[in-house]
Amino acid sequence: MKKPVLVIMAAGMGSRYGGLKQMDPVGPAGELILDYSLFDAKHAGFERAVIIIKKENEKDFREVLGDRVSRYLQVDYAFQSLQDIPEGFSIPEGRVKPWGTGHAVLSALEAVDGAPFCAINADDYYGREAFRLCYDHLAHLKGGGDVCMVGYLLKNTLSETGSVARGVCMLDENSCLCDLKERTHIISTVDGPLFTEDGQHYEHLSPETVVSMNMWAFPAAFMQRLREGFPVFLKERVPANPLKAEYFLPSVVDDQLAAGTATARVYTTHDKWYGVTYRNDRAGVVDALARMTGEGFYPTPLWP
Repeated sequence: MKKPVLVIMAAGMGSRYGGLKQMDPVGPAGELILDYSLFDAKHAGFERAVIIIKKENEKDFREVLGDRVSRYLQVDYAFQSLQDIPEGFSIPEGRVKPWGTGHAVLSALEAVDGAPFCAINADDYYGREAFRLCYDHLAHLKGGGDVCMVGYLLKNTLSETGSVARGVCMLDENSCLCDLKERTHIISTVDGPLFTEDGQHYEHLSPETVVSMNMWAFPAAFMQRLREGFPVFLKERVPANPLKAEYFLPSVVDDQLAAGTATARVYTTHDKWYGVTYRNDRAGVVDALARMTGEGFYPTPLWP
């Protein structure tokens, strides 16, 4: 079996953040969040990463990441494009929104080259334990349907700046995923996390609720599942919502679970997740990374 590959989704522009947040320095020596993911992945055992970007951002990524990372692990690029759709389909008039996370990962099919892989967002800090859990799972796969996800405690993922969307995980007695219920508006309050579906009526969520932060590990065969499902999505989902319908990774996993062709083990980490959903979140990320660096958890600079 080929060695696991880290796949990083970095093609999306941060609309709520107000720019290409993947390129915003947050570390003491000007590191990106992406640097910390690559550093933690390397220490977990990953030797190669594929970064999915827009073709027009390639020069920026290569200049910012430069040779400082490639000296330590192999970094390749794949390109997500709205025009990259199967023969026989066309882009709906007025569509500018990308096709979603499932399509993003599918864009890396050739670059991943038949290896099992871990998929993450470029603008999320996941913590070192999460990469170790994913690498260990991929190194001991039990078959072509052996998926895993790293889950986080809700209290460790909230933003003090605004509402967040989280996938609430329902688990069975074996810590396998039964259902993933999307809660699109969760806020942090002095009384604990609250969510609303209509913007008026709020309900409590336990701070210990396990949620998805879009960190998955897949056997190589999952790429074929993505490839088979994309035309179905274009045919069945896009006509009803031509400008905004998205092909999501969790939806493909859910289809596999429903069909009984996959299981999704959820490993829960107690590490704190950090992200920059809103521009005001950046200060908290900078402070957290400075603290971890000061405590000796990370060197500075990260890549000597």
